[in-house]
Amino acid sequence: MNLPNGVERRSIAGEERLATRGEPVYGEPTQGGWRVWDPNRSKLGAMLAKELDLGLSDDPTVLYLGAASGTTVSHVADFAGPTYAIEFAPRPVRDLLSVAEPRENLFPLLKDARKPETYAHVVESEVDAIVQDVATRGQADVAIRNRRFLADDGRLLAAIKARSEDVTREPDDVFSDVLDRLESTYEILETRRLEPYHDDHLAVVARPR
Repeated sequence: MNLPNGVERRSIAGEERLATRGEPVYGEPTQGGWRVWDPNRSKLGAMLAKELDLGLSDDPTVLYLGAASGTTVSHVADFAGPTYAIEFAPRPVRDLLSVAEPRENLFPLLKDARKPETYAHVVESEVDAIVQDVATRGQADVAIRNRRFLADDGRLLAAIKARSEDVTREPDDVFSDVLDRLESTYEILETRRLEPYHDDHLAVVARPR
């Protein structure tokens, strides 16, 4: 599998691991300026570990929905171009500001991913990828509302959390409903469960219709 430019498999602490070059964020092992990208801490890292084809160009412009305190978006900013990090909770955004300090291409925004109109004046159009990792109901609707920012040949890279949609239903049934909803706006290219790294999560790679 071709990894995005700037992501490599490197031998760190005696084990071959995914890694990006940048300042450490969450206590991850480092070696020679490279930092381990732990798939147990990152859904996008798990997608790479499970060898999904993310279809990312070199130096992609990225809109990251659900950035939290910056574990994954820090790795994205290590290899990407402009990276817009949307997070609605003030506490993790404070951590995110620290993560962004040595990363001039990382732009934290205290906004709600369900309301893209509130950050449309900041985020450039025609981004190459939307990375979505939000813990909310209506995850398909979040992806559909943010389609406005995505280039026609861009990619949606989403980690769908079954328990955030409906804790009472079987995950496979939840995933089926989310995919049906997404297909009104996106062509689904690939899906894969993210076990053993993340329980009851489905990775989705899609492009706009």
